[in-house]
Amino acid sequence: MQRTPTPAYAELHCLSAFSFQHGASLPEELVQRAHALGYRALALTDECSVAGMVRAHEAARAAELKLLPGAEFGVMPSAGTRDMLFRFVALAHDLQGWGNLCEFITSARRAALKGKYKLRWQPQSQSQKDGQVVVGGFDAWPALDHNEIILLLPPSLPVEQACTIAVAARVRYGTAVWLGLASSLGAQDARNTLHLQQIAQFTGVPLVAVGGVQMHVRSRKPLHDVLSAVRLGLPLAQCGQGLQANAERHLRSRARLAALFDAQHLANTLVVAQRCNFSLNSLRYHYPLEAVLPGHTPAQTLRQYTEEGALLRYPTGMPPGVRAQVEHELALIAELHYEMYFLTVHDIVRFARSQGILCQGRGSAANSAVCYCLGVTEVDPARMRVLFERFISRERDEPPDIDVDFEHQRREEVIQYIYAKYGRERAAITAVVTRYRPRSALRDVGRALGIPEALI
Repeated sequence: MQRTPTPAYAELHCLSAFSFQHGASLPEELVQRAHALGYRALALTDECSVAGMVRAHEAARAAELKLLPGAEFGVMPSAGTRDMLFRFVALAHDLQGWGNLCEFITSARRAALKGKYKLRWQPQSQSQKDGQVVVGGFDAWPALDHNEIILLLPPSLPVEQACTIAVAARVRYGTAVWLGLASSLGAQDARNTLHLQQIAQFTGVPLVAVGGVQMHVRSRKPLHDVLSAVRLGLPLAQCGQGLQANAERHLRSRARLAALFDAQHLANTLVVAQRCNFSLNSLRYHYPLEAVLPGHTPAQTLRQYTEEGALLRYPTGMPPGVRAQVEHELALIAELHYEMYFLTVHDIVRFARSQGILCQGRGSAANSAVCYCLGVTEVDPARMRVLFERFISRERDEPPDIDVDFEHQRREEVIQYIYAKYGRERAAITAVVTRYRPRSALRDVGRALGIPEALI
């Protein structure tokens, strides 16, 4: 008997542990498992977040697996019920798409309380802007152009309403819109498939297979159950339908997928994957030019500020060894195009010092004579040997990292200066990622398993 060939497949909907208390596997575990199963590509689509993308990128690069950066979003009705109306996945085509996706995440996060996000579906025209009517739905949100949009419409959504959403998405994003079809061996799978087939027939939006993955192997199901119980705030024994009915939300073999989905729906996953060609490797710093002197290039500006600072540091002239070190550093900085980074840090430090705000550069930047002349650090290269290559190296090909401490009581003044000079749309504060530590993990898991507080 001739064996049916195993179909090629790309997973387009996958949550990791960075979707806190939803995903039960780390990004690198998901990537490694997808590679072992022979997937063509894997999309990491954590909920309104790209926090796990760097880990996934490093693992995908090591495994030589194509990674599709993206995110999942839940959309609420305009008013009334708290039930989710529908979800969708956005996958970046290119650098522009990645930028649009990150901006979209920021907008959704800023519209809600800390740790949450808000997207509401407005089916009717809502407001006037610049003389034009802002139509609800997809047009009311920041653009997700240069992204593939996969709609995840629940079976409870009436066909007419689902069609309205699908058509609105098609009008906004054209052929980049798909209907995500999942199959998890649930009691309603056949009904759900028929529901989506009807929507596809009425709207012309094609179906694509998705796994809705939340763990890399089925053996993570017990852990996923515990995480679900913690999220629900209930003992595991009382969660009932709050838990997944089975362990099908794992990365399944391609032979198994072939038995669950039509060949065309599997083939469509490759179409989506081929359209998405963004990689974190293409990211480069693009510093604002406000710190450049009029009529000067960044290199000329950096040299001028360095020479001016050197006159203050060495009123009688730079020692020959320091001069040679400065010239060496300026040449390498120009070769690697890092001038704007130094100028930006110098500008911020200069502002702080002009306002009497205590600040001090530290770390590997202390090995730079240029940083000393700019007033960023206080390690005099004339008094000790500096190792600039610990800070910047041509061989490592990594951007520099200058750590500057500002006095706690006046740090906000520096932040507001950055916002005012460079614009809030080009300045950001890094965020922390919620994670479990031993004490909180033991407490929450113990409660989920019904262990008495005294024993925990």
